[in-house]
Amino acid sequence: MESNTLQNYKDCTPAKPVSKSTLAKMIWRSTMLQASFNYERMQAAGWLWSMLPGLEEIHKDKDDLAKSMTHNLDFLNTHPFAVTFVMGIVLSMEQLKADIQSIRSVRISVAAPLGGIGDALFWYTLVPITAGLCANLAIGGSVLGPILYFLILFGCEMALRYGLMYFSYNLGMKAVSVMTEYAQEFTHAASILGVFVVGALIANYGGGTALGMVIQNGENPIVIQSYLNMILPCLLPLLITLLMFFLIRKKGWTPVKCIGLILVIGIVGAMFGIWKGSYTPLFSVPWTVG
Repeated sequence: MESNTLQNYKDCTPAKPVSKSTLAKMIWRSTMLQASFNYERMQAAGWLWSMLPGLEEIHKDKDDLAKSMTHNLDFLNTHPFAVTFVMGIVLSMEQLKADIQSIRSVRISVAAPLGGIGDALFWYTLVPITAGLCANLAIGGSVLGPILYFLILFGCEMALRYGLMYFSYNLGMKAVSVMTEYAQEFTHAASILGVFVVGALIANYGGGTALGMVIQNGENPIVIQSYLNMILPCLLPLLITLLMFFLIRKKGWTPVKCIGLILVIGIVGAMFGIWKGSYTPLFSVPWTVG
């Protein structure tokens, strides 16, 4: 019944282009996309809140505005940084008073793949790289670490929101083909870069994980960690990372369980002097702390 009542708008005359001030208001509202996130409609409430200034400027008829608000409350789930790309396309279709079912179909078909592309670009690439660089500054005692982290991420986010909104709104439906043509290759390349970054972070921040076991052997004690370094530097951080991956991917463990396991391994290892550190083991063991 809903599809019959929401098939077309009463006023099918294309509206004037939305003003730049309205587009800017929509862009800033899009930062609240997930404020009302729920498992029934995901980001639908935040989406409608973001689209509302443009819809009110386009639909002067109250019934048409009500229809538009109703179908813009459909289920939606996309990447929050890239949502303005979808907003621009949908807004251009609303301006042309396109068929409502067509608007619904385009919205969901564009929003879904952007989730995967955005994850590869931001959560797996930009955020780890920025966090790694800025964490080094913070560890060194520089207050620029957290400040740069915020400025870089927020600056990239807002530049992307503005750029994608104007790009997709001006192109309209042509933006869909631009996005889908190279989406798979782009996501694959970003994922590969993310894997390299994660590997570098493992070596950089996990390098402090080392065995403290030194087996007494007269004047030439056997340092176990030195032999591991001959096999592969940072072998222990790599093995721990692979263990966490195996537990999460194959055994269905949650991140909280993995964190608990790491705490247990660290505490027990410290008690018996297995790990290298500036502490005294609680129990007598057949090796000494390096």
